[in-house]
Amino acid sequence: MSYPDAEAASQPDLRPAAQVMDLDRLGNHFQSRLSFVRSSMRRMMNEQWRIQRIGFDLDTEGYGTAIYRIDTPNAHYHCVIFSMFLPAEKRSDRVIADQWDVSFVLLAGDVDAQQLADLRRNVPLQEAGRFDARVLVLSRANRSLRNFERFLGALAEGCQPDPRQLAEVGYLYRTTAVYGNGKFGIADYSCLQGNADFTQPFSAQMFTVYLLRHFSIEQIEHMARARNPRRAVGLDIGLQRYLGIGNSTGLGMAPFLVNHPQLVNQWIWARETGLSRVIAQPADVPRVQRFRSLLERARRHLQETTTEDKRQSTIDQQTLADLGQLAEWCVRQPADTGLWLRLQAWTETHCGKGCQELLVSLLLELYPEQVDPLAEQMAIKEGFRLNADMPLSELRELIERQYRWALDYNLGSHEANHFFWYRSAEKEEPRLGERALEPGAEKEMQLGIAQNIQRCHNALLAYLEQHPQQLTAHFLLAQPHFKGTVCRLQGMARCAYGEIRANLMDRNMLPIDLLRCKLAFFGAGKFDPKSSRWVRITLFQGAPLVSEIGQPFDDDWNFAVMPELATAAGEH
Repeated sequence: MSYPDAEAASQPDLRPAAQVMDLDRLGNHFQSRLSFVRSSMRRMMNEQWRIQRIGFDLDTEGYGTAIYRIDTPNAHYHCVIFSMFLPAEKRSDRVIADQWDVSFVLLAGDVDAQQLADLRRNVPLQEAGRFDARVLVLSRANRSLRNFERFLGALAEGCQPDPRQLAEVGYLYRTTAVYGNGKFGIADYSCLQGNADFTQPFSAQMFTVYLLRHFSIEQIEHMARARNPRRAVGLDIGLQRYLGIGNSTGLGMAPFLVNHPQLVNQWIWARETGLSRVIAQPADVPRVQRFRSLLERARRHLQETTTEDKRQSTIDQQTLADLGQLAEWCVRQPADTGLWLRLQAWTETHCGKGCQELLVSLLLELYPEQVDPLAEQMAIKEGFRLNADMPLSELRELIERQYRWALDYNLGSHEANHFFWYRSAEKEEPRLGERALEPGAEKEMQLGIAQNIQRCHNALLAYLEQHPQQLTAHFLLAQPHFKGTVCRLQGMARCAYGEIRANLMDRNMLPIDLLRCKLAFFGAGKFDPKSSRWVRITLFQGAPLVSEIGQPFDDDWNFAVMPELATAAGEH
């Protein structure tokens, strides 16, 4: 199997994998124009997708059914949303919850009366329901208790909500799972391969989240009018754009990055290639001015990001201080051919990883024509295929060249084997156990890539002493339990960026870094860790509205900042 794009990751002008795939650095990623919400938004706006509300049967409390029809140049779809009363004792963001404020689906084609009845029975049940392959995405969400009633009360009284409420919590709804992977009978991932509307990874899921954002605006305006028909006002356009959709994500997302290394390689390769292309461009005065403007916006966005997590708060404060120094340094630099390269080198010498990786996101904004085409190359057909004819000496060289980082770990201590990953019996969701304190290590998931590589290498060396001329097939006939590891080694031979360079069993390993890396590729902002194992984020904050599809679009909405309103609640 050939991976020409992955092979290009060995280009000398790209940052080395030892730097890029460091777990702490991955845990400092930010959204960029290659993130899936951005590429999905570009496609939607450029192709002028048509989104119509064709059903809105909600009562005065906002409970009922809403249906939206989506027409693209290639096909049509429907999004069906069910809003239901949620008792206080049932309110939970955990995956084990069985009731939510809203549940919804994106499905291909039309919705007839029979299917709508089936959806009404099954969608609110989520995992306990059953679906067919017309359903592309299945999801659910809960209201933000801090924002929903405050927004509703303000609008009903003829006032705009205080923008600071959205700066603190950037959404009215927070999703707790967005399924698009064949679970519960919905369409498998392969069903979307070849679908011209959702070619990028997770684009169908992100589009469905965008529709929830649109529903949240229409629902709260409907409820405000029902509560106070004479005084109610609609939500200010600036606040509508600043409104996002939240997400609560835990350990269930973390193993994806380990189990899909070829796909991860493609994501990272695209980002690093985009950075390399930008750095090679000559700087001019307009782009330098644009960079300074983006830098100031990112600084304000980070200032408006709140978290109670002490570690994340310290990182954010350090990044803010670094951004201030970077802005001062940049003012003194000439707009010449080497500016972007000098800028990157300066941050690597003087700034922390948060500022360094934020800089990558900002630089990618400067030359869209160089960066945006890479979004079309972030999907790949994955698969490992055993090369049984590979000489064992060549396999050994492959391990020692490509996986030297794994061989260099000291994995013999209790500290290095502190954690084990497993799937919960209740929800089949990944969990993290402490080996010395919790049972279940015998059901461990194989996420210890470094451990597996070391064991395979040691066994291979011992076998080679006795059989120096034999092939991989002979080694695996003698020790078949290494087949999975050997397939991975061979399948990743030309992928510089696919493997996370960390011991995921180590006591000091932080799962939150895995979560942030993947969420940044989704397009998440406002990272607010609730522990080292789960985080709340915001998606689509600042994005264009459904009503703006078809209008001029410059795709300049990342790192949204709080709008200034003269009629916010409490200012009268």
